[in-house]
Amino acid sequence: MNGDFLEHYFTNNANLPSNIRMIKYEYDTYSFTFLSDNGVFSKSQIDYGSRLLVETILKKNQEAVNNLLDVGCGYGFIGITLSKILNCSATLIDVNKRALHLTEKNIKENNVKAECFSSNIYENVQNQYDLIVTNPPIRAGKDVVLKILTEAEKHLTKNGHLWFVIRKDQGAKSICKTLSSFYKIETVERNRGFYIFHAEKC
Repeated sequence: MNGDFLEHYFTNNANLPSNIRMIKYEYDTYSFTFLSDNGVFSKSQIDYGSRLLVETILKKNQEAVNNLLDVGCGYGFIGITLSKILNCSATLIDVNKRALHLTEKNIKENNVKAECFSSNIYENVQNQYDLIVTNPPIRAGKDVVLKILTEAEKHLTKNGHLWFVIRKDQGAKSICKTLSSFYKIETVERNRGFYIFHAEKC
């Protein structure tokens, strides 16, 4: 990916032209509509890794979920979809102001019980959650990704769970090995080079 894309993705460039588009998603009997725009992750379609993460959680999660946290939410696909189908409240965070503006609109559009706000990783997060979910921004660097994943433990409830997706060629196995000292971790799904991980406190 080129440098302009990286700048737009991780910074708040007010001069980036807007080009709003609508993305549809269906799961079982549920239908969703998401607004997307230039300067946000996977602007033209639902990212396959994010979709696989959501659908794996819906199929494999055995725990009750009262609230969830979506870290690096983009325009809100993961958190909004899970909130509606699991019938739980959701908090969605990101550093990208344009992404958060879209998320606000998508929360209302899909009629879910959710809030979103700006937070650099967990900087502004005060609560604990039954479920923390993330498709971490790999291109922000391994240190950022590991901080998102390791510090999630502080924001999980006693029986809370972390679910995340990473591509095999982006260091999935080494990251999993690192996290094994923080969590009881398992690989739940592998598809098209994407690995879905489930972790709980040791």
